[in-house]
Amino acid sequence: MEIDLTDKEKGKIWHRKPNPSKDDGLMLKIKRTAASAISGSSRAIYFMKACFGSDCERFVTGDHQGHLYTFNLSKNRFQLIQKTGQPCTAFAFNLLRKNEFLVALGDYSLQCFDAEKGELVAWMKGHESAIHSISVHSSGRYAVTTSAETTHLWDLDTFQQKHKLNIKEDVGLLQAFFLPNSDTIITCFRDDTIFAWDLHSMSCSYQLPVPPGKSPQYRTFAATRDARYLVAGGKSRFLHLWSLDSSKLIRVIEMPAKVKAVKQLEFLPDSYQKGVDQILGVLSQDGIMRFINTDLCKLLFDIGSTEAGIKSVTVGVGGRHIVAVTEDGNLQVFSVQALAADLNKPPPPLMKVVTGNTLSDTLSTESSMRRTMASSTHSSSRAKSSAAKDKENKENYDELGGLNKEKLLGILKGYGEYPAKYRMFIWRKILNLPENFSAYAALVDKGAHPAYSKLHEIYPIKSRKLLRILQRILSALGHWSPIFGEIQYLPSFAFPFVKLFQNNHLVCFELIASILVNWGQHWFEYFPNPPINVLGMIENMLAHHDPQLLQHLVRKGVTSEIYAWPLLETVFSEVLTQEEWLMLWDNVLSNHPAFLLIAAVAYNTCSRGPLLKCSELDDFKFFFHHRNAVNMKQVLKETYRLMEATPADLHPQNTLDEFTPLTKGNYPVFNKFPKFIVDYQVQERERIRQEELDYLRQ
Repeated sequence: MEIDLTDKEKGKIWHRKPNPSKDDGLMLKIKRTAASAISGSSRAIYFMKACFGSDCERFVTGDHQGHLYTFNLSKNRFQLIQKTGQPCTAFAFNLLRKNEFLVALGDYSLQCFDAEKGELVAWMKGHESAIHSISVHSSGRYAVTTSAETTHLWDLDTFQQKHKLNIKEDVGLLQAFFLPNSDTIITCFRDDTIFAWDLHSMSCSYQLPVPPGKSPQYRTFAATRDARYLVAGGKSRFLHLWSLDSSKLIRVIEMPAKVKAVKQLEFLPDSYQKGVDQILGVLSQDGIMRFINTDLCKLLFDIGSTEAGIKSVTVGVGGRHIVAVTEDGNLQVFSVQALAADLNKPPPPLMKVVTGNTLSDTLSTESSMRRTMASSTHSSSRAKSSAAKDKENKENYDELGGLNKEKLLGILKGYGEYPAKYRMFIWRKILNLPENFSAYAALVDKGAHPAYSKLHEIYPIKSRKLLRILQRILSALGHWSPIFGEIQYLPSFAFPFVKLFQNNHLVCFELIASILVNWGQHWFEYFPNPPINVLGMIENMLAHHDPQLLQHLVRKGVTSEIYAWPLLETVFSEVLTQEEWLMLWDNVLSNHPAFLLIAAVAYNTCSRGPLLKCSELDDFKFFFHHRNAVNMKQVLKETYRLMEATPADLHPQNTLDEFTPLTKGNYPVFNKFPKFIVDYQVQERERIRQEELDYLRQ
């Protein structure tokens, strides 16, 4: 279907929704023409750029005359927003105020418009050449704009320039953009160097090493939504896949021989993977965009042709539509579902129906009738049971955002852990993290918490990057609830999670908060002392399941503060290797909060041999603060056994509440601690700080 916008300012996109082409997935072509003032013949008006909004169905576009249009595919409406009189060079939607979008114009200015009202919201100037890319932070508060000579960081609340990154004349700037759901800015230069910068301190977090050998001549980049991988391409058919966790080049992908250079890279969001993007669109010099699976290195489908080549594309956030700007100035809208139809075909059925003798098919005797009736009755009962099970599975499926909890537990029972590739995605879904961008940004904006201003002295870490991230997460926790500014063991509690989710601070904060709220129930009621009530539950279970071991510990003066509390306050990170720790937490997060306490009991019972041979108190303390030769699979097996074998009157499951996810929008109030003690400590710390300031002034 084709729509011509000539002399039209608003209206319906189509009178009857078109069916996407089965050949190339094309569902809509948009063009605009204007009559020549001299000859009277019509000439094409070229569309320059397009950009999708966060609602997946709306996109904005602009032509070389400066006409800005919005298209809403779900509402079947288009509208002319503004006539700027300048060609458009880049677009980006504001992720916080969803009706606002940013547009870069040919006069080097950056303007913000309201898509609903068609009004100019703000006008920003500062660049001295054309802006070719705009990237908006996940909170919607900041934007990065890039031109050939500089990058500007803008505050979208005040529409003022916050920072400017100047570039040496001999080193051109290619692109600067925010990593998704992260406070990291990636800058890429023409000498193939790639740097990562911290948004708040504007200090360099790390640099990706330039690959050895011939220069790859990078020109375009794309990052996955989980901010773990970066793909770079340029003046060759080779793509470089970087791991941002390790800052290493992990794969080189060779495109087909027809590809001589790469013009644009775009990851196609997968509605199931939720951040683990694998399908990458590669736009090459021949105007064809090829979509490949970066994991399998397999070509899936392509769009465009050599006759009507593609200049640039934008992909909807939900991965449902692709809008391409073609060389002849038109827009083409593609349906991803139609393009991927062959990929989503189910396998052929395993059951085949035997057909043959018509007489034998229709012949029915009394006995066969009885068998049929009995079979139908049995089938009916099985159908009811199956329906109930399907309903339960559907509830589990919906609750986990597309994952089936029973199948996940089946994976755990079979393999003992989740696949490393999908672990972080599964954790996020199990915990049902709300991803409250605004609420988290408000906590971060409060700055470093006074309790963690000297974190490097309290908890020294070799990596300065990890130290800054840990300080930011701990400060946000301290601003959320005052108890988290007073707990001395919180850095060692949070550090393993920070190390795992260092590229996604929001998810890291919410994961730690969820664990503290659910698996840390009743931990803070006796603050500043250890949780005597929780340790009492562990001691009672140990007395029931292994009285001999407990008697030995008591005789040697070893209390639960030595054999249980170090495991809990460090979340087992001191006594387990990384692989063992991940395996443990796969199981902890997939079970009732009581599982963590029972795991502490199981760790002791599985270590009874060396513990019974210990006699000195220092030996016991050393044992529970260092790695030991313990079979993690055996510990988990024992934990599941104790979950079933522990009597009801001793089982912590009757004391601890079921898992409750964090609330969406704003985080819940956390006040389950002795407020007067915490308030006193806060006042004392503030008094000491003031005395130090007064002393320095003297």
